[in-house]
Amino acid sequence: MQTRFIRTLLFAFVILCMSAAAFGAVGVVITVGPPALPVYEQPICPGDGYLWTPGYWAWGDDFDDYYWVPGTWIMAPEVGFLWTPGYWGWGGDSFIFYDGYWGPTIGFYGGINYGFGYFGVGFAGGRWDNGHFFYNRAVANVNVTNIHNVYNTTVSNVTVNRVSYNGGNGGITARATPEEEAAAHERHVGPVAAQTQHTQQAHSDPEQRASRNQGKPPVAASARAGDFKGEGVVKASEAGGRYTTANRADNQPRESGSAPRPESAPGHVRDLPAAERPTAPTSGDTKQDKRNQQQLDKQYGQQQKERQKLQQQQEKEDQKIAKQNNDAKKQQVEQRHQQQTQQLQQRHQQQSQEIQQRMQPAPAARPEARPR
Repeated sequence: MQTRFIRTLLFAFVILCMSAAAFGAVGVVITVGPPALPVYEQPICPGDGYLWTPGYWAWGDDFDDYYWVPGTWIMAPEVGFLWTPGYWGWGGDSFIFYDGYWGPTIGFYGGINYGFGYFGVGFAGGRWDNGHFFYNRAVANVNVTNIHNVYNTTVSNVTVNRVSYNGGNGGITARATPEEEAAAHERHVGPVAAQTQHTQQAHSDPEQRASRNQGKPPVAASARAGDFKGEGVVKASEAGGRYTTANRADNQPRESGSAPRPESAPGHVRDLPAAERPTAPTSGDTKQDKRNQQQLDKQYGQQQKERQKLQQQQEKEDQKIAKQNNDAKKQQVEQRHQQQTQQLQQRHQQQSQEIQQRMQPAPAARPEARPR
């Protein structure tokens, strides 16, 4: 009787572990960092109701290499659902891929700037309103002749980098907010069948593998899932950074001072591009637009002060360490400066996106349905 009870407990424990793994949405685990994100254009939206899902590097266990899954337009599985992209994250001793999902709100996707509205925090490419999806033409490629539910809100202060993973050496340092963590626990569904088939097709195409295309995939995006040839297929214009099979492991986190800093990761505040002064979106209310611009100017001024303060601090520390004959200490300081710079970059990006989203004007009323 006691033996049967113990077996029952063990069986229940195994089932719980399997359930935790299933709901954790954690995919493969590897020790080699993914390549930088390639540069490519977004193909035109094929029709009303399609949402953009950005491209990403997946891992093929059978051929021991990364392969590029092209960005594509996907019909949302439910009205009101948005896509939270998957991302690679450093787990302490290996890289882990966290699968994307569909849900009512955008969750955490590693702070990765996938572009086209997915700039690291939330989504600025469109929004649902009264059961209809409205596209932001400032970041989404839509044909207004066929799709009339659009608006235009410029997203400013977006830092462009090609870093494709979170954590580790040279990775994005963003952490999930309480709201983003809550989104992962809301009702959501995984990739739809079209996305799964799209990934399988990328997996079966040798030209999509990083070792073959050197980080510049021939099919970077497609207008429709699974379509890798013909009209609507976009190739990468360039790789996101230098990549060869020999140096692929340079993306791995290593002991302090043993690895060079990735080219795409700025090491000091002085390496960051100059921040552009943001412009408030036009709402039609002159007074409100003026107040919005004042808020943006105030935030811009504060961010500039923070940049100057950190830059001065880093330069003083560089001058001090230069007088010491200690290479190990110097490399530690450089890595700390890199982390400080990326944290500042991510914080300012999140602040700017949050205030821009609050200022977005309400979408226009949905047009009357036209007889077909």
